[in-house]
Amino acid sequence: MKVVAFNCSPRKDGNTSILINTVFKELEKQNIETKQIQFGAQKVSGCIACYQCVKNKDKKCIIKDDIINDCIAEMDKADGIILGSPVYFANVTPIAASLICRAGMVARANDSLFAKKIGAGVVAVRRAGALHAFNSINNFFTILEMIVVGSNYWNMGFGKQPGDVNNDEEGLKIMSKLGENMGWLLKKLGDK
Repeated sequence: MKVVAFNCSPRKDGNTSILINTVFKELEKQNIETKQIQFGAQKVSGCIACYQCVKNKDKKCIIKDDIINDCIAEMDKADGIILGSPVYFANVTPIAASLICRAGMVARANDSLFAKKIGAGVVAVRRAGALHAFNSINNFFTILEMIVVGSNYWNMGFGKQPGDVNNDEEGLKIMSKLGENMGWLLKKLGDK
Protein backbone atom coordinates (compact mmCIF):
# COMPACT_ATOMS: atom_id res chain seq x y z
CA MET A 1 0.00 0.00 0.00
CA LYS A 2 1.13 3.50 -0.79
CA VAL A 3 0.11 7.01 0.24
CA VAL A 4 1.29 10.00 -1.73
CA ALA A 5 1.09 13.50 -0.27
CA PHE A 6 1.20 16.77 -2.14
CA ASN A 7 2.62 19.68 -0.21
CA CYS A 8 1.10 22.63 -2.04
CA SER A 9 3.09 25.19 -0.09
CA PRO A 10 5.64 27.39 -1.82
CA ARG A 11 7.81 26.78 1.26
CA LYS A 12 9.55 23.43 1.13
CA ASP A 13 9.94 21.69 4.49
CA GLY A 14 7.73 24.28 6.23
CA ASN A 15 4.68 23.79 8.45
CA THR A 16 2.63 21.90 5.86
CA SER A 17 5.48 19.45 5.31
CA ILE A 18 5.92 18.95 9.06
CA LEU A 19 2.22 18.11 9.42
CA ILE A 20 2.34 15.68 6.49
CA ASN A 21 5.45 14.00 7.93
CA THR A 22 3.63 13.57 11.25
CA VAL A 23 0.86 11.69 9.42
CA PHE A 24 3.52 9.67 7.60
CA LYS A 25 5.15 8.50 10.85
CA GLU A 26 1.96 6.69 11.79
CA LEU A 27 1.49 5.24 8.30
CA GLU A 28 5.07 3.98 8.24
CA LYS A 29 4.53 2.26 11.62
CA GLN A 30 1.86 0.26 9.78
CA ASN A 31 4.29 -0.59 6.94
CA ILE A 32 2.57 1.69 4.45
CA GLU A 33 4.83 3.27 1.86
CA THR A 34 4.79 7.07 1.81
CA LYS A 35 5.96 9.73 -0.62
CA GLN A 36 5.75 13.50 -0.31
CA ILE A 37 5.87 15.73 -3.36
CA GLN A 38 6.72 19.32 -2.50
CA PHE A 39 5.86 22.01 -5.02
CA GLY A 40 8.00 24.73 -3.50
CA ALA A 41 8.24 27.77 -5.76
CA GLN A 42 7.47 25.82 -8.95
CA LYS A 43 4.99 27.54 -11.20
CA VAL A 44 1.89 25.60 -12.15
CA SER A 45 -0.87 26.56 -14.52
CA GLY A 46 -4.55 26.51 -13.77
CA CYS A 47 -7.09 24.57 -15.79
CA ILE A 48 -7.89 26.29 -19.09
CA ALA A 49 -11.18 24.42 -19.61
CA CYS A 50 -10.12 23.15 -23.02
CA TYR A 51 -11.66 19.69 -22.38
CA GLN A 52 -8.82 17.96 -24.22
CA CYS A 53 -8.57 15.55 -21.28
CA VAL A 54 -12.18 14.53 -21.99
CA LYS A 55 -11.40 14.06 -25.66
CA ASN A 56 -8.04 12.29 -25.22
CA LYS A 57 -8.86 10.10 -22.18
CA ASP A 58 -5.13 9.46 -21.67
CA LYS A 59 -5.01 10.32 -17.93
CA LYS A 60 -3.16 13.54 -18.73
CA CYS A 61 -3.77 17.24 -18.87
CA ILE A 62 -2.94 18.90 -22.20
CA ILE A 63 -0.68 21.37 -20.33
CA LYS A 64 2.68 19.66 -20.17
CA ASP A 65 5.15 22.31 -19.00
CA ASP A 66 4.71 21.80 -15.24
CA ILE A 67 4.54 19.01 -12.64
CA ILE A 68 0.77 18.38 -12.65
CA ASN A 69 0.79 15.36 -15.00
CA ASP A 70 3.44 13.74 -12.80
CA CYS A 71 1.17 14.38 -9.81
CA ILE A 72 -1.81 12.83 -11.58
CA ALA A 73 0.27 9.73 -12.37
CA GLU A 74 1.32 9.48 -8.71
CA MET A 75 -2.31 9.79 -7.60
CA ASP A 76 -3.30 7.05 -10.02
CA LYS A 77 -0.68 4.66 -8.55
CA ALA A 78 -1.45 5.43 -4.90
CA ASP A 79 -4.00 3.86 -2.59
CA GLY A 80 -4.26 7.02 -0.51
CA ILE A 81 -3.81 10.70 -1.32
CA ILE A 82 -3.01 13.52 1.08
CA LEU A 83 -3.44 17.05 -0.15
CA GLY A 84 -1.73 19.58 2.10
CA SER A 85 -1.93 23.35 1.88
CA PRO A 86 -1.22 26.37 3.99
CA VAL A 87 -4.05 28.88 4.15
CA TYR A 88 -3.77 31.92 1.87
CA PHE A 89 -6.58 34.45 2.22
CA ALA A 90 -8.94 31.91 3.80
CA ASN A 91 -8.42 29.21 1.17
CA VAL A 92 -5.89 26.81 -0.31
CA THR A 93 -2.87 28.14 -2.18
CA PRO A 94 -3.05 28.82 -5.93
CA ILE A 95 -0.81 25.73 -6.32
CA ALA A 96 -3.39 23.55 -4.55
CA ALA A 97 -6.24 25.11 -6.52
CA SER A 98 -4.45 24.32 -9.80
CA LEU A 99 -3.79 20.73 -8.73
CA ILE A 100 -7.41 20.31 -7.62
CA CYS A 101 -8.86 21.68 -10.86
CA ARG A 102 -6.56 19.93 -13.31
CA ALA A 103 -6.31 16.57 -11.53
CA GLY A 104 -10.04 16.68 -10.91
CA MET A 105 -10.86 17.29 -14.57
CA VAL A 106 -8.50 14.54 -15.72
CA ALA A 107 -9.91 12.10 -13.15
CA ARG A 108 -13.50 12.79 -14.16
CA ALA A 109 -12.58 12.56 -17.87
CA ASN A 110 -11.06 9.12 -17.29
CA ASP A 111 -13.94 7.21 -15.69
CA SER A 112 -13.50 8.48 -12.11
CA LEU A 113 -9.79 7.69 -12.02
CA PHE A 114 -9.47 8.14 -8.24
CA ALA A 115 -12.77 6.56 -7.15
CA LYS A 116 -12.54 4.45 -3.98
CA LYS A 117 -9.09 5.80 -3.10
CA ILE A 118 -8.67 7.28 0.37
CA GLY A 119 -8.18 11.02 0.69
CA ALA A 120 -7.13 13.26 3.56
CA GLY A 121 -6.63 16.99 3.72
CA VAL A 122 -3.93 18.62 5.84
CA VAL A 123 -4.02 22.35 6.49
CA ALA A 124 -1.43 24.64 8.04
CA VAL A 125 -2.80 27.97 9.21
CA ARG A 126 -1.62 31.05 11.06
CA ARG A 127 -5.00 32.04 12.50
CA ALA A 128 -8.19 31.92 10.38
CA GLY A 129 -9.55 30.35 7.20
CA ALA A 130 -8.53 26.77 7.94
CA LEU A 131 -12.01 25.27 7.74
CA HIS A 132 -12.70 26.82 4.36
CA ALA A 133 -9.38 25.51 3.00
CA PHE A 134 -10.06 22.09 4.56
CA ASN A 135 -13.52 22.01 2.96
CA SER A 136 -12.06 22.93 -0.45
CA ILE A 137 -9.76 19.91 -0.24
CA ASN A 138 -12.52 17.60 0.96
CA ASN A 139 -14.81 18.77 -1.85
CA PHE A 140 -12.11 17.66 -4.31
CA PHE A 141 -12.12 14.19 -2.75
CA THR A 142 -15.88 13.77 -2.57
CA ILE A 143 -16.66 14.88 -6.13
CA LEU A 144 -14.10 12.31 -7.31
CA GLU A 145 -15.86 9.50 -5.39
CA MET A 146 -13.01 9.12 -2.92
CA ILE A 147 -13.32 8.02 0.70
CA VAL A 148 -12.42 10.83 3.09
CA VAL A 149 -10.68 9.88 6.32
CA GLY A 150 -10.60 12.14 9.34
CA SER A 151 -9.01 12.48 12.73
CA ASN A 152 -10.34 13.36 16.18
CA TYR A 153 -10.60 17.03 15.13
CA TRP A 154 -10.27 18.90 11.85
CA ASN A 155 -6.93 18.19 10.16
CA MET A 156 -5.16 21.47 10.85
CA GLY A 157 -2.09 22.75 12.63
CA PHE A 158 -1.30 26.30 13.72
CA GLY A 159 1.89 28.23 13.05
CA LYS A 160 3.16 31.21 11.08
CA GLN A 161 6.89 30.78 10.53
CA PRO A 162 8.40 27.50 9.27
CA GLY A 163 8.58 25.11 12.20
CA ASP A 164 5.99 26.89 14.35
CA VAL A 165 3.55 23.96 14.06
CA ASN A 166 5.99 21.95 16.16
CA ASN A 167 4.67 24.05 19.07
CA ASP A 168 1.06 23.07 18.33
CA GLU A 169 0.81 19.97 20.47
CA GLU A 170 -2.86 19.40 19.68
CA GLY A 171 -2.28 19.84 15.93
CA LEU A 172 0.48 17.25 15.94
CA LYS A 173 -1.73 14.81 17.86
CA ILE A 174 -4.48 15.37 15.29
CA MET A 175 -2.03 14.48 12.49
CA SER A 176 -0.86 11.37 14.33
CA LYS A 177 -4.45 10.22 14.77
CA LEU A 178 -5.11 10.97 11.10
CA GLY A 179 -2.20 8.72 10.10
CA GLU A 180 -3.42 6.00 12.42
CA ASN A 181 -6.96 6.21 11.00
CA MET A 182 -5.77 6.35 7.40
CA GLY A 183 -3.60 3.27 7.88
CA TRP A 184 -6.44 1.37 9.54
CA LEU A 185 -8.84 2.23 6.72
CA LEU A 186 -6.32 1.33 4.01
CA LYS A 187 -5.83 -2.07 5.61
CA LYS A 188 -9.57 -2.67 6.05
CA LEU A 189 -10.25 -1.85 2.41
CA GLY A 190 -7.25 -3.92 1.33
CA ASP A 191 -8.69 -6.97 3.10
CA LYS A 192 -11.81 -6.96 0.94
